[in-house]
Parts: sequence; structure tokens; C-alpha cells
Amino acid sequence: MSAGPAVDPRGPRFAAIVTTVVLAVVLVTQWWPLLALQTVVFAIGAFIGLKPAPYSVVYRLLVAPRLGPPGEREDAAPLRFAQAVGFVFALIGTIGFVAGVSTLGIVATAFALFAAFLNAAFDFCLGCEMYLLIKRFSPARAS
Repeated sequence: MSAGPAVDPRGPRFAAIVTTVVLAVVLVTQWWPLLALQTVVFAIGAFIGLKPAPYSVVYRLLVAPRLGPPGEREDAAPLRFAQAVGFVFALIGTIGFVAGVSTLGIVATAFALFAAFLNAAFDFCLGCEMYLLIKRFSPARAS
């Protein structure tokens, strides 16, 4: 049983590529406003939905029309969880940079970058895998 709407899996991978570039720029420049914007992107994907998330909109309007239909679709719930995990790390990083604790900002951003890079380069969604493990080991709901 699906826990959310099905999405074209190429969209989240596109978003991971953009996120990887954004987070790499943040690590090199330590420019916290860019990380704050990425935090908002993660928040939209996690708490509002994948469809209105900025990178999803770009994918849907500019990239998807140039591709054929997806061969498969995947559940949005693990992807939204992954966005929430990214949100937490980006928020901690932003707070670290703003508070002048650059080490915290760098480490939190590096963790988010690592996860985004895994998805962008190897199609391995770390947050999605965390979601599936948590779901697998959580107690079943009573019907």
C-alpha cells in the first residue's frame, strides 16, 4: 500500500543534482543566505509537498517535457522524509553560520551534501533508506 502519491523518480534525482551544486557552493563560500534558501527548499518538499517544491517545478516545466514518460514511479513518502532530514541538517548549518560557529555550519552542510551527492551520483537516497528502515522496525499500527 502506497503511503503517498507516486512520482517520477527522475525528478528527485534532478533535485539532488541541483542540491549538490548548491551545497557545494555553500561549503566553498560559507555564504549562509544560500544555505538558508536551500533550507526553505527542503522545508517546502518535506512539509508542503514535492509538487510545489522549487526544484520539482523546474524539473516538471523544463526537464520532464524533453524526456519520455517514466518507466516507473515511486512513493513520495520516503522522498518527503529525505527532504525533512535535509531540512534539519540545512537548518542546523544555517544556524551555525549565522551564530558564528562555522564549524557547525560546515559539518552540517557537509552531511547534507554527502546525502545529496549519493542520490545525484549513485541514485542512492540515504533519507529514503532511513525512512524504510524506520518503517520496517517501527511497531505496526493496530487496525
